[in-house]
Amino acid sequence: MLTLYGVARSRASRPLWLLKEIGLDFNHVPVIQANRLSNPGAADAPMNTASAAYIQVNPQGQIPCLTDGDLVLTESLGITLYIAKRYGGDLGPRDLAEDALMEQWALHAATGIEGPALEIMYIQSGEGKDTAEGQAAIGIAAEKLRRPLRRLEGHLAKRDWMVGDRFTAADINTAECLRYAAGHPTLLGEFPRLKAWLDLCQSRAAFKEMWEMRMAEPA
Repeated sequence: MLTLYGVARSRASRPLWLLKEIGLDFNHVPVIQANRLSNPGAADAPMNTASAAYIQVNPQGQIPCLTDGDLVLTESLGITLYIAKRYGGDLGPRDLAEDALMEQWALHAATGIEGPALEIMYIQSGEGKDTAEGQAAIGIAAEKLRRPLRRLEGHLAKRDWMVGDRFTAADINTAECLRYAAGHPTLLGEFPRLKAWLDLCQSRAAFKEMWEMRMAEPA
């Protein structure tokens, strides 16, 4: 049986969303980030990314991590694609071309979207969001996003979903990277088709179930 390590308030949200879509039984070990604990090494500390038991699973000490028999995967986008391919039916690729496209869009999300989108989220959730420096940094990050978002806007102008004629793991991976920038007051409004697609993805029952799980965890 699959074992997924990580909490929903992390990149584990991606495979968790997919697993909710599939309805697949799996073991969930809610490993928390060590930097969220005052003393991650305490005897009564919950399992965290600095715990010796977890380091044995993932020596890099990051979440999520997936084990499936002897297979160990430690990158969230790759974990999501693997689950979709092996267990997800039409949530995974139907042929080699779709497989390549799902990998392409995962890399596009990771290299073009996630970094600046996370920067926007971190600044907006911190004390510097209303400072001149904070607003300037948000503006720079938003400008970095406009080129990859224009590409997505054009791609989705011709289709409802990222790959094929159906919702797939490619939508989950891209939507979860883009979500970090959704708090920007105006950016997604520049890309109405993309915004509508994100809203549609997040209207799914499996996303809502994952999000409820996330909100139930300590912030």
